[in-house]
Amino acid sequence: MKSFIDELEKRGLIQDMVPGTKELMERKQVSAYVGFDPTADSLHVGHLVQVMLLVHLQRCGHKPIALVGGATGMVGDPSGKSQERNLLTEDAVRHNAACIEGQLKKFLDFEGKNAATLVNNLDWIGPMSFIDFIRDVGKHIPVSYMLAKESVKKRMDTGLSFTEFTYQLLQGYDFYHLYAHMGCELQMGGSDQWGNMTTGTEFIRRKAGGEAYALISPLLTKADGTKFGKTESGAVWLDPKKTTPYDFYQFWLRASDQDASRYVHIFSLAEVEDIQALIQAHQQEPHKMELQRFLARELTERVHGAEALRLAELTSELLFGKGTTEQLQQLSEVEIREVFQGVPVHEVSDQAFRSSASLVELLAEEAPVFPSKGEARRKIKSGALAVNKQKITAEVAPSSLVLLQNRYLLVQNGKKNYHLIVVS
Repeated sequence: MKSFIDELEKRGLIQDMVPGTKELMERKQVSAYVGFDPTADSLHVGHLVQVMLLVHLQRCGHKPIALVGGATGMVGDPSGKSQERNLLTEDAVRHNAACIEGQLKKFLDFEGKNAATLVNNLDWIGPMSFIDFIRDVGKHIPVSYMLAKESVKKRMDTGLSFTEFTYQLLQGYDFYHLYAHMGCELQMGGSDQWGNMTTGTEFIRRKAGGEAYALISPLLTKADGTKFGKTESGAVWLDPKKTTPYDFYQFWLRASDQDASRYVHIFSLAEVEDIQALIQAHQQEPHKMELQRFLARELTERVHGAEALRLAELTSELLFGKGTTEQLQQLSEVEIREVFQGVPVHEVSDQAFRSSASLVELLAEEAPVFPSKGEARRKIKSGALAVNKQKITAEVAPSSLVLLQNRYLLVQNGKKNYHLIVVS
């Protein structure tokens, strides 16, 4: 069986850990957990780093515990935040937690001898009264210890409510609960969680006289210094309703060579030796972008499935590659709408379509792809206009064109400027 710590180190997934962690992992099978607060109804690619910690843990023969913070999500973690977070309602947190649980099941195996376990801290924190909390939890951690945490010190000038101040106690109690009831000895997370995690190890030492461990991964940024997982429009989500499989695929495909080399070590399930061979091959022919394609294919299929990957690749081929008329004609109506989501759509009646004297008239008047007939004619003359991936060289009649699924025309003006005409 592989060494878990060695595997993480080779993949660049360890920033720090409590002394003795490696010895613990090599001595026996260990239960370890990562927490995910349900502040939204989906995880985004930034969370995938922590998910991969659990994936590699399980692949190395240990037992992963994925904790969804139904309770802590209602409080708000001050770590990495410059101001107080808006509180969510209990219904919103429950909904978000259920969505996240469904996504985690795509990555972890919940059957077998080292089966993953899914827990929600609302189950043990929810029933506690305030008196229970300050007696059973607050009694064991000095205020001076809590004030020394970096996440607290950073907020002392801008303001920190008692609510967020107590977050580290809640997370510390989570670790204790899992230690006492599930034999969990290790907590893992991003580097911004180090303070909360060591509060947990201290709580276990003080309350149970036990020894627990913590391991953090570095927070990823892109080569240009921007936050990993963020785009101009926001986070890249795992939920296909928030980020389409095509946009998800494109996110990895657009990664720089430097970023892709790091990402593939972290997110791919391929062996490290195979990854290094792939990177070396890519460096010989970087223009082929085989490294980015490998990453985009593996992650899109794992998150969204084989069919979503097929459509994402087909969309890329049709929009930016050498897509053909034959490929277009094989698309169902639903697939046409999915593939060309975001492309400007022009609806015209069947009568207007049939009665247009020429394609120029249709594209300038009925479906305003061009501002004038003259502009449409210039595009045809220059060879810049294609319909359904076939170049238009003359002013043909619209009725002579074959509609996709009997109602669609894909108009292409230049290499990347598309319009979809819907005949109703």
